[in-house]
Amino acid sequence: MKRKANPTLIGTFVVAGLALIAVAIITLAGSSYFTRKERTVMYFSGSVYGLQVGAPVVFRGVRVGSVESIEVSYNRETDAFSIPVVASLDSDALRGLDGKHGDAASDSELALPALVERGMSAQLSMQSLLTGLLYVDLDLRPKRVASTHGTRRGLTEIPTAPTAIQTFRDQLEGIDLRKITDDLAAIAASARAVISGPQLNQALSDLAEITATFKRVSERLDKRLDPLANELQRSLVSTRTAMDGMEKAAKSVNESAVGFGRTSERVSDLLAPDAPLVQNLQRAANEVSRTAGALREATAGDSQLMVGADRALDDLSRAARALRDLAEALEQQPDALLRGRKVNE
Repeated sequence: MKRKANPTLIGTFVVAGLALIAVAIITLAGSSYFTRKERTVMYFSGSVYGLQVGAPVVFRGVRVGSVESIEVSYNRETDAFSIPVVASLDSDALRGLDGKHGDAASDSELALPALVERGMSAQLSMQSLLTGLLYVDLDLRPKRVASTHGTRRGLTEIPTAPTAIQTFRDQLEGIDLRKITDDLAAIAASARAVISGPQLNQALSDLAEITATFKRVSERLDKRLDPLANELQRSLVSTRTAMDGMEKAAKSVNESAVGFGRTSERVSDLLAPDAPLVQNLQRAANEVSRTAGALREATAGDSQLMVGADRALDDLSRAARALRDLAEALEQQPDALLRGRKVNE
């Protein structure tokens, strides 16, 4: 006889299987089902080849979300295509980026616009050179120019910035290579015409003549350079000798000036009002003044000296007359001294 299935045992196995499935889902998915997400949009103007749904959204190496969808949008006003990339970001991570760790749901909604105002922008970067897969790199780039569109409602837009490779590629695309090639061809044709023309040959001939002339002038200068150098050397020696003489003369003048200064100091000391020489000269001047006064008084008309002098002059006058008479008498009578004077009858 066959045994009947035990409903209780079957129910236990079913419940245990469902529990295992739930644990596996929680383990594999992590806590993503229990984490509040905030959706955002980013508009890229260039190619996003290599960016896939589920690609990481990273802020300075830390994953803060993932890409949800990638679309293509056309703007009739600007006649341009853009690639809107929708991503879901972790609200807790956003609150951490803004420096807020509150429990309110509105904190994450306010954190992302604040970060955008501070200069946050999105940029595509390569995960691996082998696979060529891209990811979205978020960072604060206040000095870079970022573009916005603002066409998705209900989603916070993060501005996008082109990568260095995209910028370089745009610059290359803006270069007119055809025109550059034509210009190079024209320059090459002009150079070929100049090289093959007679002007270049004439210029080369003139350059050869100029070189030969310059060589001859150099040889003449070399021949005259030695005598000029010797003469210059002699002039330098003479100049050095003259400078030495001037230096000696300057020293002599300096010594004379010093001696003159000392002499002037001595003369100043001698001519000082309280110097002995000045006092002696002052006393001599006083004596001469007194002597002149006495002489002036003695030579006055009514002074005794003048009266005596007049008398002496009279006596001398009479004596002179007597001597003149004696001389005349001796001249007439030479023997009068022996015989005496003859008396006239």
